[in-house]
Amino acid sequence: MTATGAVAASDAGRPNPRPERADPARRSDRTTPAPRPERTHSVPPSDRPGTASPERAEPERLYSIGEVLNLLRPEFADVTISKLRFLESEGLVTPLRTPAGYRKYTPAHVERLRLVLAAQRDRYLPLRVIREQLEAIERGERVVGSLLGGPPAGDAGGAALGGVTEVAEAWLTREQLRERSGLDDAGVTELIEYGLLVPGPDGRFGPEALTVARIAVRLAEYGLQARHLRAYRGTANREVGLLAQLVPPLSKQGGRARALETIHELAALCAQLHGALVRQGLREVIGP
Repeated sequence: MTATGAVAASDAGRPNPRPERADPARRSDRTTPAPRPERTHSVPPSDRPGTASPERAEPERLYSIGEVLNLLRPEFADVTISKLRFLESEGLVTPLRTPAGYRKYTPAHVERLRLVLAAQRDRYLPLRVIREQLEAIERGERVVGSLLGGPPAGDAGGAALGGVTEVAEAWLTREQLRERSGLDDAGVTELIEYGLLVPGPDGRFGPEALTVARIAVRLAEYGLQARHLRAYRGTANREVGLLAQLVPPLSKQGGRARALETIHELAALCAQLHGALVRQGLREVIGP
């Protein structure tokens, strides 16, 4: 037997050795599967490790209608939930709605409400005019005498009288009225005597009293005293009689909130008409 045959015979009973594993670097004919992508769990790129980005913005604060009422009450004492709902029905503000139907207001909604309420209180503007101006501003149009600017020229509201604006605050005591208007006690007494100030049963004065007192102070600088102003009381009483006829039908159509808003708009129109007629008459005095 040859040596080769002896070796072959001796290896016949041994198992074949495991074939050597191929080196992947030298086997170009075999493709390896692509690595499985790592799961990110929908994390935004800004939150992934090694990615620099600005801080994540906090979610916008949302307010319920009751919370909005509490935010506005310190500045607008007469605002109510019915008033907020009415402004929504008139298209002045459109709050968000939860799936259950609850109103949710953003900070921008709250500021818009402040703007609307201030325009009503300080500028005697009807809601229709306020809505039109807001829509024009949102379109990027420039509105002369807009809500965001100063009082419009010839405004018949309080701002036309030397910067005096109507203030709708809570009921005031006599002392509070004196402090905030600049009147002395004799001045308050005189305005009461001529019917320009009307205290309530408890001796306090309503929200409009502060406006009347401040205007009386400014007119006194021109030499007009309370006795000269009593004619305005008579004019106002006639306007009240005229507009009061509209209250019952308006209340039936849209409730008390609707009636109050409509009366407010009518009073604003009457004030503008009165101011225009006075300016027209005075212009005839001074000439063209």
